[in-house]
Amino acid sequence: MSMVTISNLQRITASKLADMLLANANQLSSDSNVAVVDVRDDDHIGGHIKSSLHFPSRSLDATMPTLVRKLADKDVVVFHCALSQQRGPSAALSYLRAKENASATATKKLTEKPEGKKDGEVKKQLVYVLDRGFAGWQEVYGPDERLTEAYRKEIWEDEY
Repeated sequence: MSMVTISNLQRITASKLADMLLANANQLSSDSNVAVVDVRDDDHIGGHIKSSLHFPSRSLDATMPTLVRKLADKDVVVFHCALSQQRGPSAALSYLRAKENASATATKKLTEKPEGKKDGEVKKQLVYVLDRGFAGWQEVYGPDERLTEAYRKEIWEDEY
């Protein structure tokens, strides 16, 4: 069992994430190796990080198996909510635990297969929580159309 807790989840700054996303956008391949998961619920307004996946926190328990499968080939996964104080970190922790369970199941299947078969092998992945969430992101990158979609400045003017 993993020893990851909410208090020791890795964090990533908005500037580091922006650099990763821009580097991926400049690659010839259309498949990004970075995934951003936005777990905001009804507050998923005013914009979102370009190409992010919206998995509302209130339905995350039901959609977690889908999310684990969808992100299996990603090198980096970043979770966030509005402030990344509760929902974002909780989602990252749930994801890591679900991924660990999937890995344990795959490992069990691997030991039952003939030697050399690696069908269920799970890729090593870095999982982060976006520091300061979307509120912090939009302060710097909200108007940047390369990084943010559907941004509405008026929603954020009075701060979150």
